[in-house]
Amino acid sequence: MSTVHELELPLSEEAVRSLRVGDQVRLHGEVVLCAGMTTHERLTALLDRGEAPPIDLKGAALLHLGSYSREVDGRFEVLYLNPTTSTRFNGFMPGLIRGLGLRVAGGKGGLDARSVEAMREEGCVYLSFLGGGCTLLSEAIREVVAVHWNDLVHHYRLVKLRVDGLGPATVGIDAQGNSLYGDLAETARERLPEILARLDERRGRAKEEI
Repeated sequence: MSTVHELELPLSEEAVRSLRVGDQVRLHGEVVLCAGMTTHERLTALLDRGEAPPIDLKGAALLHLGSYSREVDGRFEVLYLNPTTSTRFNGFMPGLIRGLGLRVAGGKGGLDARSVEAMREEGCVYLSFLGGGCTLLSEAIREVVAVHWNDLVHHYRLVKLRVDGLGPATVGIDAQGNSLYGDLAETARERLPEILARLDERRGRAKEEI
């Protein structure tokens, strides 16, 4: 059984660079939810203007975790978490990783080569969370620390959460530039001729049987 690394946030660059692709981790401390296209656009616009975000994100864990939230008596509650697809935000993430000095990004589906390079430069890892694992992930919620951009729908707001044992998650991209997603894509490309040959063979057999 593989060891699960219990990570106390915020992480130092040294701690981040010690992690390797395939490592299993759980997060303890404060994370920031950033699941909407509009959220990413606003953060990018702030950086472009040289303005600070409403939450201090320097060295933070910025996660693509969608949420179901509600407000009761003026109190914002996050009831459950579920990972959303990070590749939707490929156009924003290299700039956010560099501009904010992020140590952790995460969600599902990985990020592209430009983000991988930014992570290698800055000392940042990408964590892959289990799709459909909302029950397990939601159990880690301890407190809503801050909520900003209340003009947006609940799950697009910039939310800081305190969590205890968020995960387990897999290091999908490490700070050395290694990526499980790149390896999978390369394997798929290598196997494509074999797959096409098998399909041709099956088509030939099907024609003979007609």
